[in-house]
Amino acid sequence: MMIIQILVSSLAVFITAKLLEGVEVKNFWHAILTAVVIGLANFFIKPILTFLSFPITIITFGLFLWVINAVIVLIVDAILEGFKVKNFGWAIGFSIVFSVVSWVLNWFI
Repeated sequence: MMIIQILVSSLAVFITAKLLEGVEVKNFWHAILTAVVIGLANFFIKPILTFLSFPITIITFGLFLWVINAVIVLIVDAILEGFKVKNFGWAIGFSIVFSVVSWVLNWFI
């Protein structure tokens, strides 16, 4: 089941990169690697960032979580060679479109 989820997330990364001109993925293998690294970053880094930013997240009614997601995307961009995001705005766009595409793809599983 985990392999299927990784493949679905990889497909979501690949589709999102094709939809947004400010995001590039070299090929599907890099999309798989990107999905794995995003998953690891969400598991290890996101809880720390969420905890540290809890007050501002409450003040913004949870909208600051999109900023945290964009920071995660920029961290993955810095780590991987085959995944590039032009700037912070495209990182927020990627996180929003990626969420929607992932939701739609997971709906079909």
